[in-house]
Amino acid sequence: MSRDIFIVSNSVDELGGVTTWSHQMAGLLTDRGHRVHIVGIAPVAEEIRQKLPQDLPYAMTTLYDTHPPKARHLRGIKGRLNAPERRRQAARRAQMRAKAEKLNELFRAAGPGAVVIVTQVWAMEWVALADTKGLGVIGMSHESFEASQKSTRADRVRRHYREVDRLLVLTPEDADLWIRAGMENVGSMPNPLPFMPDSPAPRTEKVVASVGRLAFEKGVDLLLDAWADAAPHHPDWVLRIYGAGVEEPALRAHAAGLGLTDSVEWMGSTDDVLGALRGASVFAQASRAEGFPITLLEAMAAGVPVAAFDCAPGVREIVAHGEDGLLARLGNTMELAGHLDVLMSDRALRDRLGDNAFRSVQRYSSAEITDRWEELFSFLER
Repeated sequence: MSRDIFIVSNSVDELGGVTTWSHQMAGLLTDRGHRVHIVGIAPVAEEIRQKLPQDLPYAMTTLYDTHPPKARHLRGIKGRLNAPERRRQAARRAQMRAKAEKLNELFRAAGPGAVVIVTQVWAMEWVALADTKGLGVIGMSHESFEASQKSTRADRVRRHYREVDRLLVLTPEDADLWIRAGMENVGSMPNPLPFMPDSPAPRTEKVVASVGRLAFEKGVDLLLDAWADAAPHHPDWVLRIYGAGVEEPALRAHAAGLGLTDSVEWMGSTDDVLGALRGASVFAQASRAEGFPITLLEAMAAGVPVAAFDCAPGVREIVAHGEDGLLARLGNTMELAGHLDVLMSDRALRDRLGDNAFRSVQRYSSAEITDRWEELFSFLER
């Protein structure tokens, strides 16, 4: 059955895994004959904008021309007496309702069986104001339960996703934690593989690769600390860091302070992740928090052995320690350095883990995950 499917996110083109996932799923669902429309709430700054092809086979809409003002809580008597702030908040709510009416225009044009997939809970604040009667509504959280609890997002998930038809998280372990926390509409859905090469990477270059935004939660500073311990034992190896972000100047300074200027290469953002991975023999990830990291899927699909922090259920669901990768305790840079050291030292181990990863990650093939989405659409329509 061909459906109208709306994928609603904070932005249509912000750098990061959610945007990558949104456009990948939009393409996969379009290939299945569905009519897909990606909707973003607000635009993003140029430095964190993802380059998108000009000829996408699906529609895109951004509700705001500029980023809307942030919500603020009016606390206590002083807050309630703050007339300028009260007027600002009233104007913000009126603007939100106007943008929700723009969503209504899109939703009213949809055919039977239409589905709204909300990838981020901030975006759900606008969808909640729209008229979704007759549409299936699926909310998503692309981070671990633990990461949500450490932020304001956990309360917003409970508030805004409680009445949706299904709340999807990335692993069964996270789903169980949300159910225990009182959410009764929870299921799990992993991310699909972005690509599936015919053969694993050659793993001949003396390169450790890292791919991701240069942001605090991605832990590139911790990776540099680990590299400072491992690199002196392997002076002919380099760490290539692919990515961009506001943390780059501080990270470059940190690397220089650790004496890593000659062994770290800053590659910037890349449109050819597979090419970057095929030019490496090891993949490293030192994230402080993750959901179901696409970069790990990409590295394993390329047949590159991974060394990563076990920072979330999604990581240990993807990587089986000692079988298709190596996991270190979160924040333990010495343990991560040890994993990097052994992978750089042992070609046979690299090949064994890389080949195993290439095979095991195929359980997340795009065809299999898209089938699961279609089964969910049909189930919710009953």
